[in-house]
Amino acid sequence: MHLVLLLALASVEPPPPWLNGSSDPADLTVSLVTFGQGDTIPEWWGHTSFVVTDNKLRVQRLYNFGMFGPREGGTNEEFIKDFIKGRLIFWVDDEDTGWTFRLYQRLNRDVRVQDLDLDPAEAQAIAASLANNILPANRYYRYHHYLDNCSTRPRDIIDAAIGGQLKAATADQSKYTYRSQALRFAAVNPPFSIVLDFLQGPMIDQPMSRQGDAYLPDQLEKQLNALQVKHADGSVRPLVKKTWNFYKSERGVPADDAPNFLLGEVLTGLALAGFTLALAFWSRNGRKLSRIVFGFWEVIVGLVLGIFGSALGFLMVATDHDVTFGNENILQSNPLSLFVLVLGVMVMWGSKRAEKWNRVWWALLAGLSLVGLVISPFTIQDNANVLALCVPVNVAFAAAWWRVKRVA
Repeated sequence: MHLVLLLALASVEPPPPWLNGSSDPADLTVSLVTFGQGDTIPEWWGHTSFVVTDNKLRVQRLYNFGMFGPREGGTNEEFIKDFIKGRLIFWVDDEDTGWTFRLYQRLNRDVRVQDLDLDPAEAQAIAASLANNILPANRYYRYHHYLDNCSTRPRDIIDAAIGGQLKAATADQSKYTYRSQALRFAAVNPPFSIVLDFLQGPMIDQPMSRQGDAYLPDQLEKQLNALQVKHADGSVRPLVKKTWNFYKSERGVPADDAPNFLLGEVLTGLALAGFTLALAFWSRNGRKLSRIVFGFWEVIVGLVLGIFGSALGFLMVATDHDVTFGNENILQSNPLSLFVLVLGVMVMWGSKRAEKWNRVWWALLAGLSLVGLVISPFTIQDNANVLALCVPVNVAFAAAWWRVKRVA
């Protein structure tokens, strides 16, 4: 939900007038800018920034909470290591509004602006908070995709300025979870959507309020459009007094609900299981070609399950990525699956010990897979799609070695 601006222009301007007391609060306009989806993975969820304008002094700044990359004095290697370990540090910067808007236009991403109807004191509070945020002592923060990002920070700054009215208005339960919201946007790439779904655990399936929805820029935009604010003079007015588009792309708007691939995944899982059993029956004739083909298929399955399982295992035990903790999908695809590569090669080579080891190993993998299936109704993790793909394959290989191959 941010643009990778590793080479963004550094601000060399003096402190803005709303920080040093030169601005009259009545002259300030605060706007929230929502940038639409982009082409790269970090851009799929959109982005949010503030624009503060002193209409009298003709000074304007855009505040971007989505800056990331090697910190001053840091290296690319340190940045990559922190990213992998789940310790990604973002920072806020101020930028030229026109330059930023034109950049997003060149990237064919929406630039949608909401001018906020704030009392002077509220506008001053937001402007001062933003100016303080870019000071060296305050600008860095530890990024979290769902809980602390370029949208949640503007949400909380606005809410603080209007006395908690945004939080109060969005305290009811959302119809979404973090997962279902995330998958709405990841649907632009279904294969990656499945990978993203696989790697994330039950944390993102917890019930949440609509305030949590605003981790996404488009949801914050909708909530502000709907919000009625009571002001110090007792009047109640919409928070957004004007909306306008600097640029409107031709990209489609994400659907209100994440696409449901479950039927296709069930059919795919069953098809893979059927293919496995068919190869197992074929290889009963003991001929070299059928044995090599079946062993090669086992190598492919072991490679896929082993790679994803090892990646998940690493994320669960060796990083700070809390969204992976307690992930039940480790029962479907785990580091133990890597040994299947060896077993497949043994089958291709015609090893006499291959059958014994395959029976033991696939019984273990299928047992773990079935445990995941049995416990799934009693847990909150939404992983039906992973079960649909993995359980039939794991069970089919176990059946192939315990039933089909035994008959041979």
